[in-house]
Amino acid sequence: MPTIAGVLETVLYVDDLERAAAFWGGPMGLPCLHADHRMRAFDVAGRGVLLLFPRGGSLHPIETPGGTIPPHDGQGPLHVALSIPAEALPEWEAHLPAAGIEIEGRTTWPRGGTSLYFRDPDGHLVELATPGLWKGY
Repeated sequence: MPTIAGVLETVLYVDDLERAAAFWGGPMGLPCLHADHRMRAFDVAGRGVLLLFPRGGSLHPIETPGGTIPPHDGQGPLHVALSIPAEALPEWEAHLPAAGIEIEGRTTWPRGGTSLYFRDPDGHLVELATPGLWKGY
């Protein structure tokens, strides 16, 4: 079986690219790696990339000098989980409400991890999870 090394990119499809970019770059603190009229790319702790595309904006192939990117899109509220250190949990619990972001849920998992749940401006469910959620994390 060929090897898979990890998840490199996660994509969210958004209604307002500027509003979404302001959320992920602002209160979420992710550095922007790339910005143009069709997308934004944010660094996630040097281990992955969060891509934002306008809904319906990637329904046609994109021709690049290196090849073709096939069409893609998504509808409805999606889910993304970001890992955080356990010691950062109290800081996030204070930071989110101070930034006007409502925490919708908090779960303590059998392995000892904790998850906080809230929404981005497009209604996507965002989870911040401490170690102990999954085997291996």
